[in-house]
Amino acid sequence: MDIKLLGPLSAHLGGVSIVPSAGKPRQILALLAGCAGQVLPVPTLMEEIWGADMPRSASTTLQTYILQLRRKLTEALGPDADRTAKDILATEYGGYTLRVAPESVDVHAYDQLVSRSRTAADRGDAAAVADLCQQALALWRGPALVDVKVGPMLEVELVRLEESRLATLERRIDAELALGRHSALVAELRALIARHPLHEGLHAQCMLALHRSGRRGQALDVFQDLRNQLVDELGVDPSDRLQRLHRAVLNGDPALDLAGHAERHAPFLERLAV
Repeated sequence: MDIKLLGPLSAHLGGVSIVPSAGKPRQILALLAGCAGQVLPVPTLMEEIWGADMPRSASTTLQTYILQLRRKLTEALGPDADRTAKDILATEYGGYTLRVAPESVDVHAYDQLVSRSRTAADRGDAAAVADLCQQALALWRGPALVDVKVGPMLEVELVRLEESRLATLERRIDAELALGRHSALVAELRALIARHPLHEGLHAQCMLALHRSGRRGQALDVFQDLRNQLVDELGVDPSDRLQRLHRAVLNGDPALDLAGHAERHAPFLERLAV
């Protein structure tokens, strides 16, 4: 089984798609895949589909959707398979489970890579962090489950994934800054702060990349633009961390620059938070 949730929903068994065309069975498949190997209680599945406005026939209708998914599995398995659709989409006490290896779902592979990148960051291995984060981010093919209508259960998972994606992107950029790749990062960071105009972490990274690229004035402009937007939209000033970075750029603090072994300077932005 090969299941992808980080983008349009995709699920193949033996090279054959098992994704139904109807919306609610797609929801069920997405939720079961995201929790591969776990039993999802019937009430949880019904809440995902109908929320608080459950029809009287909810339990029977859910069984119909499960049958539709099993029909797709049966077609993909073919007549000579040594297992059945019920072996894969199994009925358990009080619920259902999708019996597939977690690593066959891209979300699981993504989470594993993110976890390994955190471990590499803890040991100060910037090159490994950059590589692992890049591998994790490469699994994304667009917004997660962009073609699936989501209910309360999937909505929570989508929020988690989007926050994780942005944090992983920041971790990758931090690592690349530590490796002296500031010039190559400027264009990407410019685009990112345009998409996330109030995100202080990305602005801090952009300021540092610009400063290290000999573009001190532009780094100061990035701070000023952010401050104007924060004041106009939220009525607040930039955080103390960002203001310390602004003063360091303004004063040409040599601690901002890479000199000698890059890994010695990796925690500069982290030190600003202290």
